Amino acid sequence: MLKKIHSLMQGRIPGQIIIQYTDRCNARCPQCSMNVGNSFRRSKLDVDSVKKIIDHAVGNDVCALSITGGEPLLYFDEIIELLKYAKEAGIKYTRTGTNGFLFVHPEKQNWRSRIEKVAAGLADADIYSFWISIDSACPLTHEKMRGLPGVIKGIESALPILHGYNIYPTANLGINRNIVDINNLSAYSSLTMYDVYRNAFRMFYQSVIDLGFTIVNACYPMSVQLQDTLNAVYGATSDSHIVQFSRAEKVHVFRALFDVIAEYRSKIRIFSPRSSVYALIKQHTEGEEFCYPCRGGQDFFFIDARDANTFPCGYRGNESFGKFWELDLSNIDHTFTCRRCDWECFRDPSELFGPILAIFTQPFSFLKRIAKDKTYMKLWYKDLNYFSACGFFNGRIPPDYKKLARF
Repeated sequence: MLKKIHSLMQGRIPGQIIIQYTDRCNARCPQCSMNVGNSFRRSKLDVDSVKKIIDHAVGNDVCALSITGGEPLLYFDEIIELLKYAKEAGIKYTRTGTNGFLFVHPEKQNWRSRIEKVAAGLADADIYSFWISIDSACPLTHEKMRGLPGVIKGIESALPILHGYNIYPTANLGINRNIVDINNLSAYSSLTMYDVYRNAFRMFYQSVIDLGFTIVNACYPMSVQLQDTLNAVYGATSDSHIVQFSRAEKVHVFRALFDVIAEYRSKIRIFSPRSSVYALIKQHTEGEEFCYPCRGGQDFFFIDARDANTFPCGYRGNESFGKFWELDLSNIDHTFTCRRCDWECFRDPSELFGPILAIFTQPFSFLKRIAKDKTYMKLWYKDLNYFSACGFFNGRIPPDYKKLARF
């Protein structure tokens, strides 16, 4: 605890790294440039290089590790080996995920044994969080976007098996225009955009509850007006209209998400902090200085699959730090501020830790923030209580609905 307080006084918060193990994928998602239909030279990191990254991370107080893709579970055995290595080295919060391709065809004879192997591997690695991507409340829409027919039925059949191994996956939504039921667009013709997305988020949350999920997360739309300066190195971006939202449209979407989270918090563990969504709304309506700056490039880092180089995040591709294991984290500039994108992986923890960091480094600024916007501080405080009630989203334990009922 004293070590953590000292870090906060030095302007540091608990670190995390995201390792893109591969940019290979077997899905056809239009919202991602890594989809299997795009032609480019694919890459994959090697196990030993990732272990060097993990070793350096552990030595620099990094406590969270995400392994992403592409589709990471194309290399299931290697991912499990690395997750185990990270956990044994001392990284508590480990996570990876999938588009669900392993869950298709539950009618086949060897399907159950395949899923039990997946569940046993994740449990043996003692993974903290395992996500499965879901794009829409409408199964046919999701499956058409992903190019994985029957995957929703497979996910529904797999969840009880995973739960039997104490693996409680997160339904991970990348917010997109197809979250709305595109087969029934006439029903929305008289509604405002806010009402359309409020209904869509309600349908989505209810659909993943019905499938058997107990945790859900939302990735905010990555349509930014500063792509030239960001030069995304992470391929989970696209020019597709499906994920392109204007600033005004984002405000409607975020307001709808903000309100629906409050409706469903007692029914399923929702990772998206309302204080962060509120800050996004304020940022897009009243100016970007409202938000706490992102900690990407200071405490959070992204390593890409092409050459294992390190970047402040997946979107600041002009700022390579070289190999992570050669990076001197004690010599990082902690005064730089960035609010140029809405990437939730770094934004949400930056927003949650922002007030805590301010207490130790800028107490007068913190008090000024409280006086300026009491709504934000109430939301932030309630988020912390909610996260505690959710067991801090430990994907190895079931939800405690009695605790959630308070929200």
